[in-house]
Amino acid sequence: MPTTLIITNDFPPRIGGIESFVSDICDLLDGDVVVYASGSPGSENGDTDRNYPVVRHGQLLVPTHDLAGRTADVLRRFGASRVIFGAAAPLGLLAPTLRRAGARVLVGLTHGHETWWATLPGSRQLLRRIGDACDHLTTISNYTCQRIAPALSGAAQSRLLHLAPPVDTTRFAPAARVDDHRRCVAVGRLVRQKGFRMLLKAWRQVVATSVRKEPELIVIGDGPDRAPLESVITKLGLAGTVRIAGALPRGQLITALQHADVFALPVRTRLFGLNPEGLGLAALEAAACGLPVIVGSSGGAPETVRHGKTGFVVDPDDHLSWASRIDALLGDPAHSRIMGAAGRSLVVERFEAERAKATLRAALRL
Repeated sequence: MPTTLIITNDFPPRIGGIESFVSDICDLLDGDVVVYASGSPGSENGDTDRNYPVVRHGQLLVPTHDLAGRTADVLRRFGASRVIFGAAAPLGLLAPTLRRAGARVLVGLTHGHETWWATLPGSRQLLRRIGDACDHLTTISNYTCQRIAPALSGAAQSRLLHLAPPVDTTRFAPAARVDDHRRCVAVGRLVRQKGFRMLLKAWRQVVATSVRKEPELIVIGDGPDRAPLESVITKLGLAGTVRIAGALPRGQLITALQHADVFALPVRTRLFGLNPEGLGLAALEAAACGLPVIVGSSGGAPETVRHGKTGFVVDPDDHLSWASRIDALLGDPAHSRIMGAAGRSLVVERFEAERAKATLRAALRL
């Protein structure tokens, strides 16, 4: 019988950083889990390929009395004694019901959006309740910890744990290049926060000033900004040098990273500080593949880089600085490889999966 029930709105086949994180949590626990997840019609088609049960219910899990009863029933039916909330806010509000149903340990994962929960008065009180009801809340970066902790009681603050998204450095690893075409890659959901429009503006400058063979920018991801971004690509005359590859399965993502030379993502903070970047799993996975990483100075994103050593942190609104950094790295492959190797060492040192596994299992008392 599985020891741990994971309750989440963020789970494959949806593609995103939190979805990958929660899926990796299942692997860190060696599949000793049952997952209770939302999902659009057809989401359950891939669940039979997993080595653990997945229970689907509706397209969005909201912490209502009905959901509390349903998840308590699943907890008892599978004999689980531990609970992980894929996103502590708001699903952690189910914690008291699940503890009464027999859960001995409850852990809530936080990401980036809990930073605004910690800021606004009403949601701040709810986050405080969640922190008191769970045995541990986890934070993905020093930045998110500093933003979330003040909203919690002293007792809940003392139980905060650092648990960043784990990176499987055996899969995300450098590989021999099959060509010498210079490529920059950007990975993320196609939304304004990720800064793709500014990246395209910078890329036009790179193409205009490059004296080498015309480089290529690969954008990996999908989202509501895809059509507008395609229009910008056409308007800027970049159709021959920019390709939006869409959302890719992990295997294809790894291959794309291994065939690139530089990772660039000008993430920015939006909505008057309420929407920062929590950390940046895509940047870490790129670094693990040996790429120098350039990120925007938003939230916890700078924690994925040692500025000047593994890459650069750049003002997300300064397109000329972005163009300069990208062009310099594309034009100096030897230096790029040195920075990329240092970046991989950073990931192994701070974000490797075995480190996360030890932290998680200790939190669950396994």
